[in-house]
Amino acid sequence: MRGLHARVRVSETPRPSGTVVVVRDAEPGLELLLLERVPREGEPGPWVFPGGKVDAADLRPGEDEVAAARRAAAREAREEAGLALAVDSLVTISRWITPEISPKRFDTWFFLARLSGAAEVRVDGAEIRAHRWLTPADALALHHAQSVRLAPPTFVTVSWLASHRRAAEAARALGGRSIPTFRPRIVRLEHGAVMLYPGDAGYEPLDAQAQGPRHRLYALSEGWRYERDLAEAP
Repeated sequence: MRGLHARVRVSETPRPSGTVVVVRDAEPGLELLLLERVPREGEPGPWVFPGGKVDAADLRPGEDEVAAARRAAAREAREEAGLALAVDSLVTISRWITPEISPKRFDTWFFLARLSGAAEVRVDGAEIRAHRWLTPADALALHHAQSVRLAPPTFVTVSWLASHRRAAEAARALGGRSIPTFRPRIVRLEHGAVMLYPGDAGYEPLDAQAQGPRHRLYALSEGWRYERDLAEAP
């Protein structure tokens, strides 16, 4: 059974964006920085990585979109969390393009930044109201307990980080590989949905029951589950 999928509609062109996954080494192991967005329309704010849209100030003549997104990610880290990150130190993790069915679409490059030494996080109080340093395992556990709400790209990236014990190890894993692009296709299920990513056997036929390689995120009422058996997936 394929399940019900949302009708695809014409949507706006995705807005170029950059996001930075800030990590550090601590006593429990690798920790990542999550920021809580200010609640809107009565809904709890999601917990996110620093990031936002590419602005005109992020553009440079002759540079490609990745360079502009990297500069935007570093700028947002400064504006949202008070962190000064060297733009050229950000390592590309992945690229996420919002599905066409979404009312707001983004073309977002995700980068990794390693902090060494003490760094004080100062949230801006306007868009961001709180921050937490968490191990990937703790972030996933809090999401499953519904104490922390993660968006799918954040959940998938945290799941990837959970396989690394130290920040340098995560950075090394990003070397010498192609950058995966996530362009989700959504299949509605009885108790939630599954987001299929390129490389999944069900991606092209839009069939969650297709046999073969798996690269998908189940977002079900009983919990979320990320499945991948692709070597280059983050």
